[in-house]
Order: sequence, then C-alpha cells, then structure tokens
Amino acid sequence: MPAAPIGGPAPEGRFDRRLLAPMMVGSILNPINTAIIAVALTPIGLALGAPARETVWLVSSLYLATAIGQPLVGRLVDIFGVRSLYLLGAVLVTAAGAIGLLAPENRDSIWWLVAARVILGLGTCAGYPAAMHMIRAEADRTGLASPAGILTLLSVTTQTIAVIAPALGGVLVGAWGWRATFAVNVPLGLATLLLGALFLPRRTGLEPAVQDRPRIDGIGILLFAVAMLALLVFLQNLAPTLIWLLVVALVAAAAFAWWERRIPDPFIDVRVLWGNGPLLLSYVRSLLTATISYTFVYGFTQWLEDGRGLSPTVAGLVLLPVFAAGIAVALAFGRRPEVAGKLLVGSAAQLVAGILVLFMTGSSPIWFLVLAMLVLGIPQGLNNLAIQNSLYYQAEPERIASSAGLLRTFFYLGAIVSSVVYGNVYGARATTEGLHVLGWVVVGIAAVFLVLTVFDRSLARIGRDAPDAET
Repeated sequence: MPAAPIGGPAPEGRFDRRLLAPMMVGSILNPINTAIIAVALTPIGLALGAPARETVWLVSSLYLATAIGQPLVGRLVDIFGVRSLYLLGAVLVTAAGAIGLLAPENRDSIWWLVAARVILGLGTCAGYPAAMHMIRAEADRTGLASPAGILTLLSVTTQTIAVIAPALGGVLVGAWGWRATFAVNVPLGLATLLLGALFLPRRTGLEPAVQDRPRIDGIGILLFAVAMLALLVFLQNLAPTLIWLLVVALVAAAAFAWWERRIPDPFIDVRVLWGNGPLLLSYVRSLLTATISYTFVYGFTQWLEDGRGLSPTVAGLVLLPVFAAGIAVALAFGRRPEVAGKLLVGSAAQLVAGILVLFMTGSSPIWFLVLAMLVLGIPQGLNNLAIQNSLYYQAEPERIASSAGLLRTFFYLGAIVSSVVYGNVYGARATTEGLHVLGWVVVGIAAVFLVLTVFDRSLARIGRDAPDAET
C-alpha cells in the first residue's frame, strides 16, 4: 500500500487531486525554460560581449541535457519512486536559477550561464516522467480504465506554458534585465520542492521493493549519453569536418545495443523496445511532430519578419492561433481515450498546413497567415495529446517513467533536426523561396506521419473499450 501524502489517505475510486499541483508544476519547468531564454539571448550577448555562436549554447545546452537526462531520470523514477527524484530535480532547478542570478557580468560568464542551463536541463528532467508514473500508479490504485482527462490536463498545461513563456520572458527582461529569466527558477524551484514534499507519496506501488531493485546500468547510461551527445552536437553544427562525431554516435549506439541485450537489468531494454513496434512508432511520431512544430515556430517566424516584413510583436501575434487552437482541440477531444482518429485528423491538418505555406508570398494578407496557423494548431493539440495517450497504453507499467523520458528525447531530437533544416534552408536571410522549401519539407514529413498512422492497426485498440475519462 503506497504511503499517503500529507492531508490524509488518498480517496477511494478516483484520482487523488492533491497530486495535480506537483504534477503540473513539475511538468512545466522544462517547456518554460525552453522558450523563455529566446528573448534574453540578445541582451545576454550585449551585456557579456558574447557573440551569437556562444549565446546559442544557452539553447543547445538545455536541449542536450534534457535529451540525455530524460530517459535516465525516468529510469531512476521507475526504480526509486517519484518523490526523491522529483525533490532532487527541484533543488537543481533552484540552484541553476541562483547561479544565473549571481553570475558575474564579464566575458567569461557566458559559460557560467551555459553550466546553469545544463543543471537546469537535468533538474527539469524529473517532472514529466514523474507525472506519467503518478498517473499510471493512480490508475492502478483506483481501477480507472482511462485517465484521459488527467492526461489532457497535462498536455494542455504544457501547451499553455508554450503560449505565455515568450511573453513572460519579454516582460521579465524588460522589467529586471536578462538575469530575471534565470531568477524566475528560484521561486519555481522552491514551489516545486514544497509541493513535492507535501503531496508526493514515498512509494506508489509501481517501483520494486528495496530488496528487488535492479542494479544501475552505469555502462549502458554512459554509452547512451556518448551516442546522444555526439549525434546532437553533430546535428547542431552540421559540417563535413565534424563527420567523426556521427561515426562516434553510430559506434556508441551499436555498443549500447549490444550491451543492453546481454545484461539482466538494462538501462533501456532494447529487446522489449524492439519487440514493441507500436511504442517505437509513437517515438517516431513524436520526432516528426516536433520537427514540423519547431520548423513552423522558428522558421516561419523568421520569414514573417524578414520575408513578410512584420514587426516581432505582430509576428508573435500571428503565431498565437497555433497555441490557442491546440489548446481548444485538446480540451474538446481529450476526454476520449481513443487516439486513432486524433492522429488521422492531426496528420491531415499538418499536410494542409504545409500546402498552405506553398502559396504564401511577401504580400500574403494577414488573414491567410492566421488561417494557416489555425490549421497548424489542430495537430499541435491532437498529435501531442494522442502520442502521450498512446505511450501510456503501450509502455510497460514498471517502465512508464523511463518510456516517457525517452519520448521527450525523441521530441528534442526533432527540435534539433528542425533547427538544422531551417538553418540550412535560409542561410543568411529568411526568404520566401526558402519558406517554400520549408513548406515542401513539412509536406513530406506530414505525408510520412500520415502513412505511419494509416497503416498502424494497433492504434485502433487504444482506449476502444474504455469509458469516458474522469474529468
């Protein structure tokens, strides 16, 4: 019987609502820090005398730390439970905020800030895997066949943060300077620490007993980290002189697969994963979704300013319908656990959005741009929600947290792939011709996504016999 959080025993037959606050706060730490730094890059560069090639590491470092750390921390959550890893993550987030706030203002301080972002990335790794672990544990405790309402709330929360984070960053920088984008993590980290200490149970029932805990696969973790680090750095700095990094990534990945197959307690059970085709397809869909989403959010935004001649403020307003429509469709359809229909509609909407881009010019009316963003908002809401729900049903219960962490790894890999795509397509300036190339890229990726969805018969079984979710 899992230990009850402070405030009395967990209610019988329904989700313990006291868990919602720590779950939601923990889950937003990563997306808010992913977006909030964008508005601070230029002020940081000016204050420290750091060129763009150095300030970009403030973005890349968090991507790298998160992509590597999410499955690692998720696996530790599966073994040791949510509470200890969640609280440790909160401490790291608070410490990272303090480092950024107190870093000296000189030429070398940029690397202090990069270190803070690495710590921040690792600290935010616990939130989402812990939330998925708790949802699974509560479903087992209550017998709730479909926690789709809770999963929808988790999805909507992170999407809402994606809407407000850039604006929040702009307000903070305008009022208190670039340090505020780091300092905001101090109260957020302390709030996370308090909520976790008050409401998260010491045991959930999903983690093994102390005497049955598997050994930590240190070699597997190291090989995975080397493979991911080499691959992600290569993708971030695509150049013939760095091809050796791709070789290192492939060798480390091969060694990782060989090692994981021969030990009894692997970091990532590649035998089960390889035999779980539906879960692998969910990871691929996450990568494709992120590639399309980030290509639009960043690549399209650049064109709005360079090619269409809009101000940054107006360009930001044009993007708002993406997130507004995403939240609306997630709220409208999230209570149903089925995913096949969501993914089919979402993949078709991605395809339409890519086609609309092909007809854009430097004189396209604002209403046409907003229409395209509204269409893009449909998959923004449906695909992310459906992929998250798919993972819940496809992953092994005892590995739900590590599976959720690996999902985030694929998502951030897609984000990095998108930066490579629009960076190489545009070059020095975001032209309309370059935008059309991006449109064809989106159309191609969306077509692959649609094919993977149409021919994946396993999707029809997810949530088919489940009742409406708890609201």
